[in-house]
Amino acid sequence: MTRTPARLGTRRSPMAMAQARHVAGLLAARTGRPVELVGIATLGDVSKEHLTQLGGTGVFVSALRESLRSGEVDIAVHSLKDLPTAGGQEFALAAVPPRDDPRDALVTGTGAKLADLPAGARIGTGSPRRAAQVLLLRPDLRPVPIRGNAGTRLAKLDSGEVDAVVLAYAGLARIGRLDVVSQVFEPDEMLPAPGQGALAVECLASRADVAEWLAGIDDRASRLAITAERALLAALQAGCSAPVGAYAAGTETLRLDAVVAAAGGGVALRASAAGPAGEAERLGRSAAAELLSRGAGRYTHVSAGQLTDGDDVK
Repeated sequence: MTRTPARLGTRRSPMAMAQARHVAGLLAARTGRPVELVGIATLGDVSKEHLTQLGGTGVFVSALRESLRSGEVDIAVHSLKDLPTAGGQEFALAAVPPRDDPRDALVTGTGAKLADLPAGARIGTGSPRRAAQVLLLRPDLRPVPIRGNAGTRLAKLDSGEVDAVVLAYAGLARIGRLDVVSQVFEPDEMLPAPGQGALAVECLASRADVAEWLAGIDDRASRLAITAERALLAALQAGCSAPVGAYAAGTETLRLDAVVAAAGGGVALRASAAGPAGEAERLGRSAAAELLSRGAGRYTHVSAGQLTDGDDVK
């Protein structure tokens, strides 16, 4: 008997479709159930405004969640760094597949590295986090806000609108464009966005049947790492448009490194936390508390007094 395909909702961009096909392949291999992709337009895809003007975190997620709510799709795939940390109790993060490379990459078109660029070179990025950390490395460069999918951003480089762009290495890998990478930033040079390189597979919290078979593609190490990173982000009450970087790694012992930077560069507050991987959420909260105690609220709009042990950061 032919099984009814599971309907997987995804944004329509080339990168999102590649991510969705990857998840569909994992699901088919692990469960034997066919998967049908359903492309959905989101506000973040159709608007030309910058993310900070559109509302930042959640701008790519709400339309997919509405499709889950209406029953149009059974599951939805997001870039995990786009997933809001607050609210969403109606939805279950049912699976975090094995995480891809979380690092950021520089593309210059000539193979030049960041250190090789002339003073005043224009660095295209839609991320305040990337812009702030570029300025920490090279205060003499000029970040230029750009939007669009990876292909659109690369085209701005080709046209001479910018001299370089910074993109997620994993995203370039997913669309088969690692050939353009001039430099890969190690985490001690540029901390990635919390959840960068990871995918989030959601379903309705009421669909225990769907969550059960999605559990087959969940990767424990990836989930624990992003749990620490997202706990930090939630405690800071910051989103994907904030200049916050975080990266956690480890198996039995987890280490989390985090930074909150001034959007215009010049200031970077850093914190680290390490401990048992099973205490990932506590590690994230601990690092956030340290950052807030050192004044990170000036950049994330949170004061140290607002963070308490009773806060829900799931």
